Amino acid sequence: MQEPSIIAEAIEIPVSEFQHVLEVAVDLFNYTTEIARDAGILRGRELAKLVTRATEAIKASHSPIEKLHLIIAYIRQILTRICEALKNWPPASPAAEGKIRQAITKIQLRAQALVEHITVIAEGKKEISFNSCQARQFLAGREGRPPSRRDTIRALRRAERLCPALVCNHTPNDGRQTIRLTGRAEDLRDPGINQGAQDRDRRQRLRMEEARIIFFKEGAF
Repeated sequence: MQEPSIIAEAIEIPVSEFQHVLEVAVDLFNYTTEIARDAGILRGRELAKLVTRATEAIKASHSPIEKLHLIIAYIRQILTRICEALKNWPPASPAAEGKIRQAITKIQLRAQALVEHITVIAEGKKEISFNSCQARQFLAGREGRPPSRRDTIRALRRAERLCPALVCNHTPNDGRQTIRLTGRAEDLRDPGINQGAQDRDRRQRLRMEEARIIFFKEGAF
């Protein structure tokens, strides 16, 4: 896209219209942070610090034009990170039953493996309980060594998000407060109960494919 030529030395814009421009810019900033967060490109403290830094800088500015410039600058910063990640983004590959799976992070991959394993061992049972010790042992068998307790808990919590039939909580009357996943075997066999999580994954993939097209379209930068 070519830079627009200056058609006038000054352009008068009503305050309400410029406010709308700022609101659209903020929405775009929020959308890019959402993409970066969901894709695992920016997470946790790093993402929180960036959002806090941007918010404080924009609030401190008293010039509307400067506010707009700051929002655009932070958007460009996030887009740069997304572009770098997309260059190394693994291509989607067909999996069992024709489904498309893509592990955004190692935690995501572990969570998917946990959900599949729990679904298998729930056969013939009314209820299922799978704690963090069992999860570490299972993941160690897959990866050759057990993940840290923190990463195991993160995988269990992500599994809860992937499969709404599972609930992640503390084991009752356990002084160590061991984290576990619990659920009804009947719910795990219900193909419709996980539709919400599948829809979220599908929307995320669409957003990333859309970003890939935009960022790597010839002449975009």
